Amino acid sequence: MTHIHYPRLTHLALHVRDLDACLQFYHDFCGMKETHRRESGPQTIVWLAEPGRERDFVFVLMNGGEDLHLGERDYRHFGFALQSRAAVDALAERAGQAGCLLWPPRDEPFPVGYYCGVKDPNGNQVEFSFGQPLGPVES
Repeated sequence: MTHIHYPRLTHLALHVRDLDACLQFYHDFCGMKETHRRESGPQTIVWLAEPGRERDFVFVLMNGGEDLHLGERDYRHFGFALQSRAAVDALAERAGQAGCLLWPPRDEPFPVGYYCGVKDPNGNQVEFSFGQPLGPVES
């Protein structure tokens, strides 16, 4: 019997202008932890992962990039699941206080759920949601 292997997404890599600000953002808002760092001349490469998922999926940030300037109707984003609607509301409140809230919390029909949007220091859009079939269930 032949085993069929499909490619598996293991990481996303981004060049960013302000590496330290982006590392702090993904730590503070997404709970990601640094799992690897290396320097190669002027290049710094940092791997971030959610606790417990270090061998499953990493986010790679590298210095030397430019800020991302998305058009008003450009909805590309990274999506993170939260454990409840209240968690979405609390994160949106923190993002509002930090000046990086893009979309206040809103409800959409299944499978979208309840979500808000935040902008990272490099201009990437990050969605925080509850109620999508990809995330945790309310506890």
